[in-house]
Amino acid sequence: MTMGVEEEFFPVDRRTGTPMDRGPRVVKAAGRVLGEQAQTEFYEAQVEVCTRPTPNLAVLRSELALLRRVMAEAAAGEGCLLVATGMPAIPPGRPPAVTPGERYERMAHRWSSLVGGYDGMVCGCHIHVGVTGHAQALALANHMRPWLPTLQAIAANSPFSLGRDTGWASHRPVEWSRWPGVGPAPVLDSSGYERLADHLVRTGTLLDRGMIYWHARPSEHVPTLEIRVCDVNADLDVVVLLTALVRGLATSLLPDIGSGRPPPDVPDRRLHVAHALAAHRGLTDMSDEHLGRGQVPAMLTAQMPLERAVPGLAAAGDLDIASELLDRLRHSGGGAERQRAARQRRGRLTDVVRDLARHTAAA
Repeated sequence: MTMGVEEEFFPVDRRTGTPMDRGPRVVKAAGRVLGEQAQTEFYEAQVEVCTRPTPNLAVLRSELALLRRVMAEAAAGEGCLLVATGMPAIPPGRPPAVTPGERYERMAHRWSSLVGGYDGMVCGCHIHVGVTGHAQALALANHMRPWLPTLQAIAANSPFSLGRDTGWASHRPVEWSRWPGVGPAPVLDSSGYERLADHLVRTGTLLDRGMIYWHARPSEHVPTLEIRVCDVNADLDVVVLLTALVRGLATSLLPDIGSGRPPPDVPDRRLHVAHALAAHRGLTDMSDEHLGRGQVPAMLTAQMPLERAVPGLAAAGDLDIASELLDRLRHSGGGAERQRAARQRRGRLTDVVRDLARHTAAA
């Protein structure tokens, strides 16, 4: 299966660490090298890069490193640092501006209560795997639901918001969930998806199908399944690990789908609890003993998705690197732990931002 990654970043003031509305200018500069792989986002204080599809994990990592380097150089040319974090640690000096464009402006007008605050900007990492079409994407989304909270915990990298520690390892989903269309994907087949998508747009619940922001969704533009639960991470190896696990899980689950096995029966309430715990705790205390027996399944132990993904990882030649990266992450701690450690050294959020920028550009 091919893989692709979209990463969102904040361009921040190199002195104060606050997000700056220079995203369109940064993208224009980076676009001279990257073309359409450099893109603007909803807010002007955001930028995005998109890889090409590839079946090779090493090629994907090299391309992500190149995209980051070019975007970081473009940001530097505009007086900014490029920062990979789910939410800005230091709030902007004024409410962020929405990037000009008909669609974004319509969204901002319709959901004005969600736009213009200091805490609404979020940056994610979206992982795509190639599929044969909508039917296979939906089948994979149905079967992958139980594993996504663990991927969310691995990716947790947004403990700070509005200049304070939120107490969450990943506060991005707390803010992101205020938008309609965000949450675990319902279990659907192709006809059920078409009926629901049409209903959501026709009733005005969503502006268009692009606002179906489920944790796992079929792309409307390319033949992929898109996983949307992850914070963007400054450590590129975390992104590589997550991508390998997503592709490994998808490949390992295809035989179940082909044999007609139904997806795991995980009640929605239990799944919501699992996602909330993953966002709150990240990789800390993720075990049955701490979660309480019967509260959530063992999906929140970091080893579980690796074990389930072994056939797919082995088939792609990714098992050794995924095992190594997961062991390294468990010993060093995730992104949220690194951010808190950076602040603890001198009590300054500017140190957090500089540490994030250094690791983002070091890929």
